Amino acid sequence: MAIAGGNITLDSTEGMDKISQTEKVTSPYFSTGDTTLSNEDIITSSVADANEDYFFGISKTGTATTEEFNVAFGSTNGVGALTETGSKSETEAIYKQFASLLLAPTEVTGGFFISRNNSLAAVPVNANASGKDEEIYVMTARRSNMKDRINKGTWTVTFSGSAMSEAGGLSGSKLELTDDSANDSPTATPVGDRYNIISGTAGTISGSGASDRTYGFFYPDMGMLVFSATELSASIPGSGSKVNTAAAFDDPSFFGFGFPSEKQDLNTGLRLVNCLRNSGSISFRDEEDQISAQYFCRVRSGQMNFSNNPTFVSGSLNELRQTTMKGNPNTFISSVQLYNNAGEMVAVGNLSTPLKKNFSSEATIKVKLTY
Repeated sequence: MAIAGGNITLDSTEGMDKISQTEKVTSPYFSTGDTTLSNEDIITSSVADANEDYFFGISKTGTATTEEFNVAFGSTNGVGALTETGSKSETEAIYKQFASLLLAPTEVTGGFFISRNNSLAAVPVNANASGKDEEIYVMTARRSNMKDRINKGTWTVTFSGSAMSEAGGLSGSKLELTDDSANDSPTATPVGDRYNIISGTAGTISGSGASDRTYGFFYPDMGMLVFSATELSASIPGSGSKVNTAAAFDDPSFFGFGFPSEKQDLNTGLRLVNCLRNSGSISFRDEEDQISAQYFCRVRSGQMNFSNNPTFVSGSLNELRQTTMKGNPNTFISSVQLYNNAGEMVAVGNLSTPLKKNFSSEATIKVKLTY
């Protein structure tokens, strides 16, 4: 019931009647509520044929229409796509799109330096002689899955494929990658923090980290992983000479990152999907900022001691019907309502048990809002 004099003005200045806190909450990334997408559950999503020139979707077998990630291949040289006369290839457009999005304005023209990692004090071990990574593979997260960002230091991407042996044959090879947030400070970029993708699992680094070898860049706020195609192909080359046909993808020798140098429509992005399906896996958690505001509603001794319920009065003089409400009455506070400056109710909270109140008592009721 409404209480006479029931409007109490709060000082919403931080630290007065209000205290705010931000808590990071993580949960499984995938739409099915799972943390890991195993190789046997990975399939490519159905997308329009025109879109497949630019990207492919990754879905789970049971939810084929829900894309969990998108993958793409980009090249400054336009390889891996059919270049028509007088136009740029799709792979060149992809490379320049991600460079413009993720790199600082002064770095866009230069492109990605992943393998040789120019953000480190010393040049790491690398498989790239030219410096610039002219070819990249990209994984982009689904926005609704990642919430505010991808949770750093907890994810693992496992690639598995075929590597050339010293005898010239093909042997199995596995590459487990994670970020280096456990040991290194992030690099500031226009789109937030950037971490190095290095060898390891769930934030646990194998070897000395990025100085050992840098496989890519991880942008948690964007939900993007950009891999050096040169580094991936150095670890799992497969056979770069095969054309990307349906029959070729069933050939184990094709399970690798050895990208072709021809300007043909070769669906090169599917190489990344193949290396996930061949005993690989993806393990991610999302991250969300939950803001909680705690309001301290202080009820002074002279407040909230009467009721304006019309049944408590009678007669033309509105005399109190209940004699117990005269002098020092007892009332009970059962709920708290919060209003904004426009007088609109924005929240209501019910007490677990009614709170007894009279002129001889005061009370502080804490209301916590989480959003």
